Amino acid sequence: MTDIDPGVAPSGPGCVECDEAGGWWFHLRRCAACGHVGCCDSSPSQHASGHAAATGHRVMQSYEPGEDWFWDFGANRAVGGPVLADPQHHPLDQPAPGPAGRVPADWQSKLN
Repeated sequence: MTDIDPGVAPSGPGCVECDEAGGWWFHLRRCAACGHVGCCDSSPSQHASGHAAATGHRVMQSYEPGEDWFWDFGANRAVGGPVLADPQHHPLDQPAPGPAGRVPADWQSKLN
């Protein structure tokens, strides 16, 4: 699949846009084409799907510990994919939702 580059490392431990804005996320997704880490569609800002729409990078992989599934936003379905460059998930000491210290007490009411 041309939307996947297994050699590209993730952009960091959390959602790039949420980190820049001081926001928070529920779960994280990693672009399989460029490594951009964004927040999932249940998160308030939905940066992963926004990245897919803005760049045409259709395929994301879960960036959660213990998850290795891929999602194709263009086809709106799960797809297979290779092992991507390390790290495979956000740091284990980073909570979900995260990051620590930025998640509001009423976070569950703010999910999409």
